[in-house]
Amino acid sequence: MNQPIPKTELPQIKHIIAVASGKGGVGKSTVASGLAVALARNGFKVGLVDADIYGPSIPRMFGIEDARPEVTTNGNTDLMFPIEKFGIQIMSIGFFVDKGQSLIWRGPMAANAITQLIENTNWNGIDYLVIDFPPGTGDIQLTILQKYNLTGAVVVTTPQEIALNDARKATAMLTNNDLKVPLLGIVENMAWFTPAPHPDEKYFIFGQGGGQTIADEFGTRLIGQIPLVMELGEAAEKGQTAFHVINHAVVSAFETMASAIAEQTA
Repeated sequence: MNQPIPKTELPQIKHIIAVASGKGGVGKSTVASGLAVALARNGFKVGLVDADIYGPSIPRMFGIEDARPEVTTNGNTDLMFPIEKFGIQIMSIGFFVDKGQSLIWRGPMAANAITQLIENTNWNGIDYLVIDFPPGTGDIQLTILQKYNLTGAVVVTTPQEIALNDARKATAMLTNNDLKVPLLGIVENMAWFTPAPHPDEKYFIFGQGGGQTIADEFGTRLIGQIPLVMELGEAAEKGQTAFHVINHAVVSAFETMASAIAEQTA
């Protein structure tokens, strides 16, 4: 029987929330960034770690691609200072590599890099550290889940059956007997399409009820349904957040999500 790995304590952080998905393209980074902003708008001190080493997108979504964190030396350790935007302390490998540069690293190197981003950053009294996982169930996810005491996790899916199958794998990883990360809820992204001229209309172009299906299977809650609206993608391209989108359903979805997280972790 494997001995449990001792957890690394992070005294400057109260809660760690993982945002995971079984596959790419479901809007996981959109959910992670929107959740972080919503929590900050509710008065919490929030940090956001972009754990997608191979495809970091958080710097682009916050309009800080050219930012470079200040780094100081503390003994034998380099201490990094997060970039702040919209009241959120942000750290990403994307701050340290050029936009067009690819990282050709094996799993252990990527896992080591993410632990440095988390442990060697000078977080300033964080209530919630939101970690935007890479898609899938690989080395980076396992390193974080085994090394730190997570308060809980959110799984992001879209309504299609193929996305649900991958979401099941991510959820099964989190609830594995050796990991046992509390599920805080399922978020269904692209739940329906709403055309801008008709904000009250809903077209379920990817199917319906997938998020609730996963929630029911794993005994957790569906804590958010985010509609597919063009403005949300446009906002991300401009370095803006979901709260810059003039769409009540989008804003309400992230507010509901943040309230569900705060309620369960109070």
